[in-house]
Amino acid sequence: MTTATTEAAQLTDRINRIEPSATMAVVAEADKLRTQGIDVVDFGAGEPHFATPQHIKDAAISAIQGNFTKYTAVPGTAELRDAIVHRHSVDFDSNYRREEVIASTGGKHALFNAIQVLVDHGDEVILPVPYWVSFKDIVRYAGGNCVLLESDEAQGFRVTTEMVARLITPRTKAIILNSPSNPSGAVMKAEDMTEVVRLAHQRGIWVLSDECYVYLNYTGKNFSLGSLREFHERVVVLGSLSKTYAMTGWRLGYALAPAAVVSAMAKLQSQSTSNPTSIVQKAAVAALKGPQECVEQMRREYIELRDNVVKGLRSIPGVTCTLPEGAFYAYPNVSAFFGSGGVESASDVAGKLLREAHVATVPGEGFGTREHIRVSYATSKAELDRGLERMRKFFAAL
Repeated sequence: MTTATTEAAQLTDRINRIEPSATMAVVAEADKLRTQGIDVVDFGAGEPHFATPQHIKDAAISAIQGNFTKYTAVPGTAELRDAIVHRHSVDFDSNYRREEVIASTGGKHALFNAIQVLVDHGDEVILPVPYWVSFKDIVRYAGGNCVLLESDEAQGFRVTTEMVARLITPRTKAIILNSPSNPSGAVMKAEDMTEVVRLAHQRGIWVLSDECYVYLNYTGKNFSLGSLREFHERVVVLGSLSKTYAMTGWRLGYALAPAAVVSAMAKLQSQSTSNPTSIVQKAAVAALKGPQECVEQMRREYIELRDNVVKGLRSIPGVTCTLPEGAFYAYPNVSAFFGSGGVESASDVAGKLLREAHVATVPGEGFGTREHIRVSYATSKAELDRGLERMRKFFAAL
């Protein structure tokens, strides 16, 4: 037995159930090329290109200077939890209480905690495809089984109640919704989301609503499942400041849920990370209670970038692309090139794009499809145009 095999045998079953993040793998590979002096156009990272607004940075600096650097309550300060509740109430007409919110070290941490306290071994979780890379692995880490719901690309990856209902079994514990979606940019209709929650409520099933991109909805009025007050007892809303306020590295997320669920999440968090960083909590209060014009300004620019990248992708012969209705990703279908130039999958396309054209994208296999690549358009128009031109030449040569 080799050393590597021996070491693997000593690891827990739960860690062997999951894979490394596909997006983080792309970031690492792109960074490796950059260290070699190669100019990489990065469409891989799901990260706003905007700087964090100044009033938020000022609040963090003030917190440091004011020595707000001690431990806080595990689920966050009362000030922060009240600010989360207030912001959500103003924007979505919800009526959560302080006891029904927990702040965490990023939205992913909130999701992880929620799944760990709700999903047990053998439980089934309905997960629409394409899905964000971490959903499946976090469910599997908890011992749950993902039941994949195949959405229709021709219908803009729409998910309906009927599609969900067909997959419900006696072992169904939860349904995960993500609107706007990472990676497709699809936005579920408010009526579809409402009917899914109504069905789940009737069946005693949890709905976990990942609303990381809720303020980057380009279809009209923003919608949160937290606004459906009559269904709160079966809904967990997962939010983040990362995309809304360009605060990715700050790591501040939250969950809105029944008090018993929040209490359980806090218990788990108390034995892992404890409280979110005290300084970041002060910055988060400034973000949530301060001026919101920055959110709309970023949203308007993303729409312009969205239109530019979709036009560019559709101009490449063989590439098709649905119109993303939210978030900041395009999800082009590149299957027309399979069988050309040694390419047989999206992973092959993304790999060759990075190595030969020096454009970083994320292959669709990480999101549950093998025909697509994810293109992040959270960058400048000049950088988008530069990358699109490289992609155009690359595909023309396949």
